[in-house]
Amino acid sequence: MKFIRLAFCDVLGRPKNVSIMPQELERAFKYGIAIDASAIAGFGDEVHSDLFLHPDPATIAVLPWRPEHGRVVRMFCAISHPDGTPFAHDTRSLLKKAVADAANAGFAFAFGSEMEFYLFRLDEAGEPTGIPYDNAAYMDVSPEDRCENVRREICLTLEQMGIQPESSHHEEGPGQNEIDFRYSDALSAADNAVTFLTVVKTIAARNGLYADFSPKPLPGKPGSGFHINMSVQGRGENLMQQMMAGILNRVEDMTLFLNPSEGSYQRLGSHKAPKYISWSSDNRSQLIRVPAASGEYRRCELRSPDCTANPYIAFALLIWAGLDGIQNGLSLPEEANVNLFTAAQRDLSHLRTLPLSLTTASRKAASSAFLEQHLPRSLVAYFCKE
Repeated sequence: MKFIRLAFCDVLGRPKNVSIMPQELERAFKYGIAIDASAIAGFGDEVHSDLFLHPDPATIAVLPWRPEHGRVVRMFCAISHPDGTPFAHDTRSLLKKAVADAANAGFAFAFGSEMEFYLFRLDEAGEPTGIPYDNAAYMDVSPEDRCENVRREICLTLEQMGIQPESSHHEEGPGQNEIDFRYSDALSAADNAVTFLTVVKTIAARNGLYADFSPKPLPGKPGSGFHINMSVQGRGENLMQQMMAGILNRVEDMTLFLNPSEGSYQRLGSHKAPKYISWSSDNRSQLIRVPAASGEYRRCELRSPDCTANPYIAFALLIWAGLDGIQNGLSLPEEANVNLFTAAQRDLSHLRTLPLSLTTASRKAASSAFLEQHLPRSLVAYFCKE
């Protein structure tokens, strides 16, 4: 081991890191490693710019793409102020708090991610062209599916890091791919999602390609989603239904954090991306669908988020919304068992819609008592650009 990467995210969920040498590790565990917060999105300004990274040894993983003679390992970190107090915009710590709140109430939430992305060719200068790597369609095979070898390399790399991909396939768009994760606890699932972004971009670059996680990279083609599968364990009846009811009740407040970019709202409402606040069983036109599964695999799937979301914030808000539904015994609205993309307008008039612009989502978040209860006001203000 020659280098240790201390990993964390800015508030937008973009991976960051600083590398230290092995002889600095003792100091990192005892005191933390200082970083300049003023240079990181949502972390502050030049007035109070010192923050400290504290590595979590439980998250150590070797980076398989680095050379053997210069072996690199990575650990996720907690972030504190110089006096040791937790940094309010450390979103990984926010998720830890949500998990603790659920545990204190007697519940445990599990998550599984389905993350979509496009692979684009590079030009002679190594810049993305916007030209898809292939023209294959949903679940096509080689030779039409040129992305197959890249997906396989991604999955093998994740496996070497202790992350278990569940499945992978070509998606509907040209050059579009999806890789799904095995179910896990909330913190592991969020760590895995952040790791996935780095692995995919790294492997794509090694193959002379660019991995694009933006929600709508090609006009008129399917957008890329971050579908979140979710379940809850604990004492009581109808827990999943109440969890779903809580999420449906709070989803307008949360949309800014599930869909935080302008492009997010170009995706919603087309190509299987939801627009209406509704649910149904095994129906991909819905905001929440309940896939055909039973026993330990029974779960619900939230289909609105995209990969510009910070997974730590997204999972934390979903836990708190789910808890709200369970603890208040909320009931699900009537199942909307129709194709919402083809239904007549008269059949849709009773349904609420998600915020359909970044401005609308920001206004909803800024006035949300639910967000004020759970997130630092300064974090909400940052996303609302106040």
